[in-house]
Amino acid sequence: MEAAKKKEVQALAVKIRMAALEAIHSLGSGHLGGALSICDVLAALYGGEMKIDVSNPRWPERDKLVCSKGHAGPAVYGTLAVKGFFPCEELKTLNRPGTRLPSHCDRNRTPGVDMTTGSLGQGTSLACGMALGDRLRGRDSRVFLIVGDGESNEGQVWEAMAFASAKKLSNLVVLLDWNKRQLDGWTEDVYPMGDYVAKFEAFGFDTVKVDGNDVEALAQALERTRQGGERPYAIVMDTVKGAGIQEVEDTVMNHSLTVSDEQFERWTAQLKARLAELEG
Repeated sequence: MEAAKKKEVQALAVKIRMAALEAIHSLGSGHLGGALSICDVLAALYGGEMKIDVSNPRWPERDKLVCSKGHAGPAVYGTLAVKGFFPCEELKTLNRPGTRLPSHCDRNRTPGVDMTTGSLGQGTSLACGMALGDRLRGRDSRVFLIVGDGESNEGQVWEAMAFASAKKLSNLVVLLDWNKRQLDGWTEDVYPMGDYVAKFEAFGFDTVKVDGNDVEALAQALERTRQGGERPYAIVMDTVKGAGIQEVEDTVMNHSLTVSDEQFERWTAQLKARLAELEG
């Protein structure tokens, strides 16, 4: 990745964090930790990897995103707003009556959202169906599936992975957000899942592990997934829950947090300073 492009994608990740923070602050609380951990991969995807058309969100040939950990919707909404799918001002309507931005992603309400998610595990099956459907229609589009590590406790996740391998869905890219924390604490304490790379490989996936908060490492891993073949792809993203805002990173139980006016102003100032460094 060229230095200029790297800075551009890093800046997009900061803008996504600012947008997600604004949405959650407008409501007063929300799933901040898990939203922040996927901002870098969203920047890598929407910063050039995905084939999209902002003017035509339902373009059949587009690449598609399924955020199976639907509670991270504010990060997805932030991405879509920054990219121009809808006005950024709408972020302040998060989860309010009449909003187009419910707490979890809804394809029938939000421009740019490709699949409704929220009940953990179900997005994995839906993404497999979308990938198979695109292949049967002869499209060269891909489906990118974001799955939480806590979510991977669900049996449905691994049923879907077995299906993807059996059907040789090489147009499916699974992005596991291994941020090591879930609702009730550390994943290793709640329900340890072992070696994710070995697990995906055992299910027949072409698998790599990368620093999931490094846009350059993500870009390199995503480039690998363009080669096709007969195996689906998995990228195990070693991330930090709350990445990008140090105080959130340092809060152990950061799955869902309240965001006061003072915290919002302070954290936004920190993000703006980082953005100025990248764009200066």
